[in-house]
Amino acid sequence: MYDLVVTMEDATSGLYSAFLMDQEGTASSFRGLREVVFGHGLFCSLYTDRGSHYFFTPDVGGKVSKTVLTQVGRALKQLGIEHIAAYSPQARGRSERVFLTLQDRLTKEFALAGIATVEAANVWLRDTCIAAHNERFAVGAEQEGSAFVADTAGAWREILCIQEDRTVGHDNTVIWDNLSLQLPPSRLRPHFVKTTVRVHGYPDGRLAVFWGPHRLGDYDARGSLVQPEQIAA
Repeated sequence: MYDLVVTMEDATSGLYSAFLMDQEGTASSFRGLREVVFGHGLFCSLYTDRGSHYFFTPDVGGKVSKTVLTQVGRALKQLGIEHIAAYSPQARGRSERVFLTLQDRLTKEFALAGIATVEAANVWLRDTCIAAHNERFAVGAEQEGSAFVADTAGAWREILCIQEDRTVGHDNTVIWDNLSLQLPPSRLRPHFVKTTVRVHGYPDGRLAVFWGPHRLGDYDARGSLVQPEQIAA
């Protein structure tokens, strides 16, 4: 069983991103946002349900917190994107109708295309489904032009990932998910013991440690330090 994750435009019902994942959550949200920002640019607002990966809700059934942010909330704030919480199924009417259309059609389309794996399904969704859906179901916007703005600095690459603070240990290492990240020698100071640093966890498992704006080190998914010439652009 897989979750279908879709990012669409409210004004036109056009799809920008669609893929299957084993579970909806922070990783799927970041993936959808990355695909939209990379393909089209930054946008003004994102309207979502109140799932725990989107919002922290202090009281069950109550209002979401505007001060305690999830990883997704933090990333949207850094990108300057307004995050709007839906408080009723009716408020998500357009997206719910799109999901009903997709759920009715996709299993049939997968069967017709001979698709048997989630990898093949996601390629088909990206390369075939989105364009076909938009041609048939999307409506024209009231005004011409696009509200997307290019992220010329590519800031989204460092923002749409897991970010958490850590305190450097006495051996000049940072602990992350049972990995010990050894900080390399730095011209900035003799060591970083007891310093608060920020760890970035990327979708492919890579890691990086920052002290303010300074990138102290890059690591592979096993926590091994990666030399600068080994880092892919």
